[in-house]
Amino acid sequence: MIERLIAFDTTSRDSNLALIDYVRQYLAGHGVACELVPSADGRKANLFATIGPADGDTNRPGIVLSGHTDVVPVDGQPWDTAPFQATERDGRLYGRGTSDMKSFVAVCLALVPEIKAARAKFPVHLALSYDEEVGCIGVRRMIDALVKRGLKAQACIVGEPTEMRVIVGHKGKKSWRCVVTGHEAHSAMTHLGVNAVEAAAEVVAKLKSMARRFRDRGPYDPMFEPPHTTAHTGTIQGGTALNIVPLRCEFAFEFRYLPGEDPDAMFAEAKGYAEKTLLPEMRRVVPTAGFAWEELSHIPGLDTKPDDPVVDYAKQLTGANATGKVSFGTEAGLFQQAGLPTIVCGPGSIEQAHKPNEFIALEQVAQCEAMLRRMIRRAAA
Repeated sequence: MIERLIAFDTTSRDSNLALIDYVRQYLAGHGVACELVPSADGRKANLFATIGPADGDTNRPGIVLSGHTDVVPVDGQPWDTAPFQATERDGRLYGRGTSDMKSFVAVCLALVPEIKAARAKFPVHLALSYDEEVGCIGVRRMIDALVKRGLKAQACIVGEPTEMRVIVGHKGKKSWRCVVTGHEAHSAMTHLGVNAVEAAAEVVAKLKSMARRFRDRGPYDPMFEPPHTTAHTGTIQGGTALNIVPLRCEFAFEFRYLPGEDPDAMFAEAKGYAEKTLLPEMRRVVPTAGFAWEELSHIPGLDTKPDDPVVDYAKQLTGANATGKVSFGTEAGLFQQAGLPTIVCGPGSIEQAHKPNEFIALEQVAQCEAMLRRMIRRAAA
């Protein structure tokens, strides 16, 4: 099943419908109906399926097994194997998405016959999404549909690669784009222009100073690595020639924040510096100079309490005694916001994600199988 899913090129910029149609037909072959929740343009779709009794046929809420179907690009990466062909070598399976996170999805699908045969006392739901890699976009439409339906769950397991550790928290992420408009002039007459690149650079420097403050003053949570909120500028473009004062500059930045921190307050600090400190000087030269801000994405953090029943349930399934937290974002925070008790736990390592020669150890796949088979036995009890 992993080989089949890896063979679908579901890079986020492209459609995932071929994979979704394969899964739909596979489930139908096992007598499982599913619901598609398409994107606005119809090029992509989420898939939601229920195995076992319907929600209204039992007093026991079900289990949601959640995974995304999209992967990041392989463009320009030096792969030693074909990225969209699973290759087994030395106890590892190589291919784009093996770790992040088609192996979890594949194990869930491969065990559908066992879930059906167990005659579970409560429903097991499969929730497959699109466009996770570009801001957890697709799953929001599916969650909205599930909330309207009144879906209840005793646990939601998001199978991102955690090396099968039970993860109870991850940082939130919020990102913005800033476009700076200056005023062109000959570089010999800089006093007649407004340098958009330099204005952008000063805001970027402000963001860097905030990042140092987070690093040096906290707050801290030692379960995260790094244990503090971070600020990061990822892209910047501007200017046309060295001898022209730049008219325009654009940069994108993000905050990855600890649960409980307020990213909007961080953004307001950066924006306030730009518009209160820099903008008056810029507009003394030309009134059209300015800053335009656009929110790009927001992935809420996950903050499941250690004594939440979902944590004990996940520990029983995995045999783990401890829990952890991760700095990367997932769809888990969105499921938690919708009222579903949620943890993150899946096969593979995040250290392999997004890299050339991405792989998953077959031992990790076996551990995931074991976890889900324990879930099946408990569902039938």
